[in-house]
Amino acid sequence: MLAGLLCLPILGNLRPDLVSFLPSMRQYAGNWASATWAFRGNDEDKLNEHIIKASTNQVDQLTAAYRPEVAEIFMHKVMAWRTMHSQGRGLMSAASRRTGELHHPRGRVHLDGAGLHGTGLACQGERVTNAVVIGSGPNGLAAALTLAAQGVQVRVLEAKDTIGGGTRSSEHTIPGLIHDDCSAFHPTGVASPFIQGLGLEEYGLGWRWPEVDLAHPLDGGRAGVLWRDINRTVEQMGADGKAWGRLFGRIAGNFDALTDDLFRPIVHIPDHPFKLAHFGLNALLPATWSVRRWETEEARALFGGVAAHAFGALNTPLSSSVALMLVAAGHAHGWPVAQGGSRSITDAMARKLGKLGGTIETGVEVTSVRDVGDADIVMLDVAPDAALRIMGDRLSKRVKRAYKKYRFGPAAYKVDFAIEGDIPWTNEYVRRAGTVHLGGTFEQVVKAEGQVARGVMPQQPFVLVGQQYLADPSRSVGDLNPIWAYAHVPHGYAGDATEAITAQIERFAPGFRRQIRHTFVRNVSAMEAYNANYVGGDISAGANNGLQIAMRPRITLNPYKTGVSGVYLCSAATPPGAGVHGMCGFNAATSALNYLGITPR
Repeated sequence: MLAGLLCLPILGNLRPDLVSFLPSMRQYAGNWASATWAFRGNDEDKLNEHIIKASTNQVDQLTAAYRPEVAEIFMHKVMAWRTMHSQGRGLMSAASRRTGELHHPRGRVHLDGAGLHGTGLACQGERVTNAVVIGSGPNGLAAALTLAAQGVQVRVLEAKDTIGGGTRSSEHTIPGLIHDDCSAFHPTGVASPFIQGLGLEEYGLGWRWPEVDLAHPLDGGRAGVLWRDINRTVEQMGADGKAWGRLFGRIAGNFDALTDDLFRPIVHIPDHPFKLAHFGLNALLPATWSVRRWETEEARALFGGVAAHAFGALNTPLSSSVALMLVAAGHAHGWPVAQGGSRSITDAMARKLGKLGGTIETGVEVTSVRDVGDADIVMLDVAPDAALRIMGDRLSKRVKRAYKKYRFGPAAYKVDFAIEGDIPWTNEYVRRAGTVHLGGTFEQVVKAEGQVARGVMPQQPFVLVGQQYLADPSRSVGDLNPIWAYAHVPHGYAGDATEAITAQIERFAPGFRRQIRHTFVRNVSAMEAYNANYVGGDISAGANNGLQIAMRPRITLNPYKTGVSGVYLCSAATPPGAGVHGMCGFNAATSALNYLGITPR
């Protein structure tokens, strides 16, 4: 036994690759060496000046007992001791290659950053940690802001001439008339913990709410109506109001707490397990089951129209989940629009990024990771297929296989109208609604969405209509108002859905055609050209069905990791999915900060 006790430390220090640090008695010989920190000049003094921490720097502690030159000798002895560990030797070699010679008398490499982890610094001596973000959509900018706030030097590269991804706004029809290019209503944006914490109002963002958040007209002048005030919604529903309030009252009341869990990957220790369990049990149900709670066509259609935001068949498990979240968000925060167009959201994010020292370059298309140079962190606000092309053979076979299997869903076919006056809806509440869902009864919506999911173009597709100008009159010009509309069509649909969209509006607003003064059409192929993440016209950046709705883009504990050190996927193809909430970018950047050993301040 004595011989074994003597042999293990000797063998372990001669062959650390064979014997663990515990039996080889190398507990303090570098087992903490998981990060490398380099300092030049008086950079260590900055830690004492700017950071509150439990103790002073190691060298300062030694200087209190010894002369400075002696303290330095002790520090280098510590580093020499820790290089006895194989990982310590590797990190010292890497540090030498990365930082070059440290000629200053106080130049030093720390192998473990003891006393530094958790301070929130991204500076390594005179060299600052740098990151490149590919894509300037809300998630790319969210990742950039999260990193820049911790001192990382961030550069955003955008292939298009303007930033914003799905939040761009344009004057497609008549000069001065503002149309949102894709995203239009932002219940998850205004509810997002990340967006709320940015203080974007200081940078020009303003939210505006319509009188009625959402309406779903039916034939005969009837409509299901969603008000931000759940009590008003319940009262107007009549016989179905009690069941509506029983389901959504609890979820809406808990919504801010639920976002702590819903806006993260599904595999995590929940902050609010009982609230999440209540939501999850209801979310698991197919929409065709959940709707059995209500008897009136108005309530059933209202729920079905929101469920259709999932872009998939409504008779499958989890097809209630999107409706539960969006209705609850509506009752908790409303369905607002951004004043001046959705572009105001990412414009405000870009202004804040500039204040933090980040830069944005437009017109720069990245086709390979080699194009970004020597970046410590690379954030990919791209779809999985683009990540495959950019990363190439650097991805492992397992990750390549998962990204290749990633599925995209149905498409959006968009038409912008410039109309004179207001749409002549037959229902008065629809005339005051910011968002309008067109599809008829619940059964008609289910049929249309089922056909689209199977690749069949329905005669009467589900159509979303935006009347953002009701909440934000600055989008209009005189008596001309912008109308935003798109239909759900099959993935990659090559046909023309313009008439189908117009006919659905005319169905519930006779005389609409006579008010049209100009139209702008963005078909499925143009939608993908507008934003490369919209593969086949899928503006959700991935199908919301099967296991993929819960675990995207692949089954893993950390869906943001690509398997390549320092490279992360941060697009809507990652949890929590589509929506202008920025949480995909924030979550991915937080993962990157953990990789750097930085705890966000």
